[in-house]
Amino acid sequence: MIKRLFVTAAACTAAALSVPAIASSEPHLGEIATFGFDFCPRGWAETNGAVLKISDHIALFSLLGTRFGGDGRTTFALPKISSPDVKHCIAMEGIFPARG
Repeated sequence: MIKRLFVTAAACTAAALSVPAIASSEPHLGEIATFGFDFCPRGWAETNGAVLKISDHIALFSLLGTRFGGDGRTTFALPKISSPDVKHCIAMEGIFPARG
């Protein structure tokens, strides 16, 4: 009986000390997601190749650069991804992603 109680206590302690997966409801800045409806939610923009002012979106520019267009001095562009069946959107707000 004591052995069973000890094993149960050890299992409960191990479960309590395990590190849970980190999950966030806030997207990473620049994250691209696919939605089944015909609009991008608040805080997201359509991936339609739009050219944006760097001064209005400094953090996003630091991630994307001119990979998708823009002059790199005053403008940069969002990626252009289209599909007739779903809406592709990029997070304009969110957690700045860390490397590694």
